[in-house]
Amino acid sequence: MSLVESDENTPLLRGENTSGGDADRSRWRSIRVMYFTMFLSSVGFSIVITSIWPYLKKIDKSADASFLGWVVAAYSLGQMVASPLFGLWSNHRPRREPLVCSIFINVSANIYYAYVYLPSSHKKIHMLLARTFVGIGAGNVAVVRSYVASATSLRERTCAMANMSACQALGFILGPALQAALAFIGETGVNVNVIQLWVNMYTAPALLAAFFGIINILLVILVLREHFVDDHGNDIRAINYTSEEQVDVAPEAEGDIDQIAVFTSNVLFFVILFIFAVFETISTPLSMDMFSWTRKEAVSYNGIILAAIGFESILVFVVVKVVSARVGDRPLLLGGLIFIFVGFFILLPWGNQYPKIQWADIQNNTRLAPTQSSNTSLEPTGCPYQQAWCLFTPVINLAQYITSDILIGVGYPTCNVMSYTLYSKILGPKPQGVYMGWLTASGSGARTLGPVFVSQVYTNWGPRWAFIVICGIVLVAIVFLSAMYKRLIAFSIRHGMIED
Repeated sequence: MSLVESDENTPLLRGENTSGGDADRSRWRSIRVMYFTMFLSSVGFSIVITSIWPYLKKIDKSADASFLGWVVAAYSLGQMVASPLFGLWSNHRPRREPLVCSIFINVSANIYYAYVYLPSSHKKIHMLLARTFVGIGAGNVAVVRSYVASATSLRERTCAMANMSACQALGFILGPALQAALAFIGETGVNVNVIQLWVNMYTAPALLAAFFGIINILLVILVLREHFVDDHGNDIRAINYTSEEQVDVAPEAEGDIDQIAVFTSNVLFFVILFIFAVFETISTPLSMDMFSWTRKEAVSYNGIILAAIGFESILVFVVVKVVSARVGDRPLLLGGLIFIFVGFFILLPWGNQYPKIQWADIQNNTRLAPTQSSNTSLEPTGCPYQQAWCLFTPVINLAQYITSDILIGVGYPTCNVMSYTLYSKILGPKPQGVYMGWLTASGSGARTLGPVFVSQVYTNWGPRWAFIVICGIVLVAIVFLSAMYKRLIAFSIRHGMIED
C-alpha cells in the first residue's frame, strides 16, 4: 500500500472516534493535498540544488565557493523570515489564503531564476534574489505542518507526519533525479526567442518546478477544506471556507505548553537542519575537488546519489512508523543523531593520497595550453590550487563518500520526522500556526547559516576542519537531548489527559 494511499483505513492512522462520514473523507483528502504541497516544496528546492554551482560559475565568472554558500543560504533565509508570518496568517484566516499566496511567490521566483542569465551585469546577485524569493514561497511549510497537526489525533499524528516526510523525501528524490534527467539538454540548450528564454540543463528544472506550483495552487483552491480534531480524534470543527464570511479557529485546551520543551525542540531541529544543509551544500564542490568530476558529471552523479538517498529515506519512514509505535519517538531521535555523527566521522580525510590539483596539468603540459584554451569543451578538473589545503589534505575516497551518504540517509530522515512529530505533540491541541512557523524558521536559520559556514570553512581550511566541527556539534546535540529527554512528552500526557 502506498504511503499516502487510504490513510484513514490503515490501523496506525485510523482515529478511535472518527465519524467515517463525509467530513472524515474530506479531512483525509485535505491532508493528502498537504502531503502533495510538501512534496512540491521539496521538489522546488532539490530540483536545482546540484546545478546551482555550475550554473553560477557559467553565468558569472566572478562567483566563488563562498558566494555559493550565500546563494544556497538565501533560500533558507527567505523561508526563515516568511514562515512565522505565514503561520500567524494561518492562525487567523483560512489556511488556503497563505498557501495560495506562498505558492504563487514560489512559481514567480522559479521563473525569475530561469531568467537570471539575461541581465548584462550582477547576474550572481539576481540568482541570490531569485533563490531568496523561492525560499519565501517555501515558508508555507509551517502552514502545512500546522494543518496536519490540527487535523490528526495523537494516535494518528506520528504516521501522518511520517507520511508527510515520505512525500518530502519523494520530492527530494525526484528533484535531483529530474535534474539529472534534464542534463541531456546540455549547457547550450534551446533558445525561445519570442520570450527571450534560454532552456537548458540549468533553467529547465526551475521551469518545471513553476509548472508543478501551478498544479498545487489549483489543488489547494479546489480540494482543501479546514478540519480540526482533538487528541482523541473527535471532530471539533470541519469548515468549508468556500464562502469565507466567518473565520473560526479551534478552541484552546486548558493547560500551558512546556516552553522549555519547545525551546529544546527548536534547538535540536536547528542542529538537524544545520548539519544536513552542510552536507547538501558541500556535495557538489567536494565531489568536483576530490573526484575530479566536471560540472556536468557533478550534476548527474550527485543527482543520482541524492535520489538514492531519497529512496533510502522513504524506507526509513516506513520503518519509523512501525518502530515508533513500539519504542517511542525519543529513542528514535537519539538513534538518528548517532547515525549522523558516524556518517560525518567516516567522511574525515585520512591516508597519504592527495587530490589532483588543477594547475598541475596546465603547468606540466604547457604545450597543450593554447589548444585547451581554444577548446571550450575542456574544463580544468580537480582541486583548485587557490585552495591551499588541497596541497596537504588527504583525498576523500568515493567509498567514504558513499558510506557517509548511506549513514546520513538513515539518520537525517529519522531525526527530521521525529523532531517535528514530538514538537506537534508537545504543543497538543493549542493553535500551532505560529509555533510551527518558529520551528520552520529555526530550521531555515540553520539552512541559512549551514551553507555560509561550510563554504567559508571548506574554502579556507578544507573538509577536515569542516567535518570535525560538525562532529562536535552533533555530540553536543546528543548530550543536550539526553539532558532534556524527560521533558519531551506530549501535551496530553503531561496534563494527564492521556496515559503514556
